Amino acid sequence: MSTQKIFSASNPENIQKAAEILRKGGLVAFPTETVYGLGADAANSQAVCRIFEVKKRPAFDPLIIHVADPEEALSLWSEVPDAAKTLMERFWPGPLTLVLPRSEKVSDLVTSGLPTVAVRMPKHEAALGLIRALGKPIAAPSANLFGYTSPTSAAHVAEGLGAGLDFILDGGPCAVGVESTVLKIENGEGVILRPGGISAEELSTLISLKGDSALFFEKRALSPMESPGQLETHYAPWTKFILLPKSFAEFAPEFEESLKEYHSTISAPLRLGLLAFRKAPESASLESVQVLSEKGELVEAASNLFQAMRYLDKMNLDWILAEPVPASGIGLAILDRLQKASGGKIAEKGFLC
Repeated sequence: MSTQKIFSASNPENIQKAAEILRKGGLVAFPTETVYGLGADAANSQAVCRIFEVKKRPAFDPLIIHVADPEEALSLWSEVPDAAKTLMERFWPGPLTLVLPRSEKVSDLVTSGLPTVAVRMPKHEAALGLIRALGKPIAAPSANLFGYTSPTSAAHVAEGLGAGLDFILDGGPCAVGVESTVLKIENGEGVILRPGGISAEELSTLISLKGDSALFFEKRALSPMESPGQLETHYAPWTKFILLPKSFAEFAPEFEESLKEYHSTISAPLRLGLLAFRKAPESASLESVQVLSEKGELVEAASNLFQAMRYLDKMNLDWILAEPVPASGIGLAILDRLQKASGGKIAEKGFLC
């Protein structure tokens, strides 16, 4: 891992250097409250193309534009309903992305040709300082290889994309730890395209949520993709990953039977890791366990999620098993990431074979 491109975001000179790199068409990774972003000048088509190239991101997956002021967002949309303004007043800066019809100022490259554009105002001084220093909005997906576990530290960024970047601003670990909630507003109602740092419960106090858009595991036909993070497989580690239907302790009978079935045909030892919600179970079959929150706090679990996944991914395991978390608040966002990391696979008897 190269750390030569990592510079402290607390130094104002580094913010100015990063802005100058963006101004010249370069790519800068920067911290936000959710995850680290891979930024380019949203108005520079060549720079935006480099985002897709460096991330190996498919062209059909739209980007989010980051702004430092709500007024900047208004210029990027052709229509701004009152509901959007109310949500901006309540949740910006913060982990809420709004999807509305785009203005002529927005490039087809950023939106992947869609008539809408996703915009948010991050709640992180380094991110806001960088946007203000550039004087323009910044297009930025997460700063990782496409489909892989999102980065919540500058070191994560350097590990995955260091060679393709010009500058990495280090603002420490991300506070929220999962990406922003993406909300599309249609006819005065909200549709959650991606659960994230702002819960459905919080949103529903200000806007009616359309249909079952707040429910976990909801299957909706979205073609073309309207938001990042909508592929069936996403946020995945390199190690085989599967979501348990209940806690490891509750799943123990099925697990032991699956393990017995595996060893009836294969004698080689099986290296297993567990992503536990609040308690490490006693099991000689598990080589490593990462606990997301010993207190059972979903906000803490979210902030630790990707760090824990990356830790297990480096242990040369055969499988990473993941416990579910309660499906409420930011727990919906955690479950969404776990489901997508497993490609929608839920463990059942015999899953190890």
